[in-house]
Amino acid sequence: MRPIRLLAPAAVGAAALALSACATTPYTGPVEVTRFVAPDPAGLGAGPLVVYFPDEVSNAVARTAMKTAVERELAALGYSIVAQEGPGIQVAAVRTSRTGIAAIEDGRGPVSVGVGGQTGSFGSGLGMGVGINLGGGRESPSVLTDLSVRITRADGETLWEGRSQIATGVKSPYSQIDASARTLAAGLFKDFPGGNGETVTINVKKLQGN
Repeated sequence: MRPIRLLAPAAVGAAALALSACATTPYTGPVEVTRFVAPDPAGLGAGPLVVYFPDEVSNAVARTAMKTAVERELAALGYSIVAQEGPGIQVAAVRTSRTGIAAIEDGRGPVSVGVGGQTGSFGSGLGMGVGINLGGGRESPSVLTDLSVRITRADGETLWEGRSQIATGVKSPYSQIDASARTLAAGLFKDFPGGNGETVTINVKKLQGN
């Protein structure tokens, strides 16, 4: 029977480094936010407001997570969340989607947002970019999750509109619906209402705890 040979400490360390090099770090991009503010945003950030989805969201879990996250942020700003529209009640229209990065790279153009008489009137040509910066051994981003909210007065006049998005890899904890909803909503309403036509990127670590 051959004697068992023990690896020297240096060899053990080298083996550990080799294994760690093979591990893939989950990819989490920053939250990218673009916002527009009406010239006369009287009443913005206060009073009763109802949150609704103008488009069908087939994923009930995603719909609930996004609605909860948006309502939480709006309530923290000073709004009183109500269940139905009515006189003097502002409306927050929420849209959300998740798209594969491959589909974007294949030619899906950016979606612009704006406030006023026509889409993009406050920011024509300002599209949302994808802030992807990969280092060695990092997981590739696989999906782009976005959240957009438009706040209007009861008469339909738009007061504010914004959109936030985040690119994540499959292994990122921010790919989970609840985490992405909280993070996107927190980024969207950070420093509300923000500058008209501005686009900012926010590290997710700065949004933890929101």
